[in-house]
Amino acid sequence: MEKIPSFQIDHERLLPGIYVSRKDRVGDEVITTFDIRMKAPNREPALGQGALHTIEHLAATYLRNDAEWKDRVIYWGPMGCLTGNYLLLRGDLESVDIVALMQRTFAFVADYEGELPGATARDCGNYLLHDLPMARYEAKRYLEVLEHLTSERMHYPI
Repeated sequence: MEKIPSFQIDHERLLPGIYVSRKDRVGDEVITTFDIRMKAPNREPALGQGALHTIEHLAATYLRNDAEWKDRVIYWGPMGCLTGNYLLLRGDLESVDIVALMQRTFAFVADYEGELPGATARDCGNYLLHDLPMARYEAKRYLEVLEHLTSERMHYPI
């Protein structure tokens, strides 16, 4: 079986950042999939499941309410390896196009207080698996990455 492109990325050199994972045409539209990489794979501990689940709820809620981007958001969700998230947006985009959006999103998560959106048994398939303090901590760490983004952290290592 042929190895898919995401398994051809050199994860031993991959750093936290924002990467274009793929671009797909759907009719006349381009859907850009972003790799929102929060952890250096295999070199630092992965995100805790509760923290990542909480980040998912908060970021998805924020993005789908962002005045500038909400009509372009297709999907936000966690990576199975627990080192980041995928963001799918309508449009032929590059990493640099969403840096400010990710800064706003992760600032929202880092500063969030109160009741978590969608964290009830009725609204969520695993509503007890949340960790807001760790989500806030991880969001603050990722904001530091976003403040110092370089092209190295916006283009996959080959």
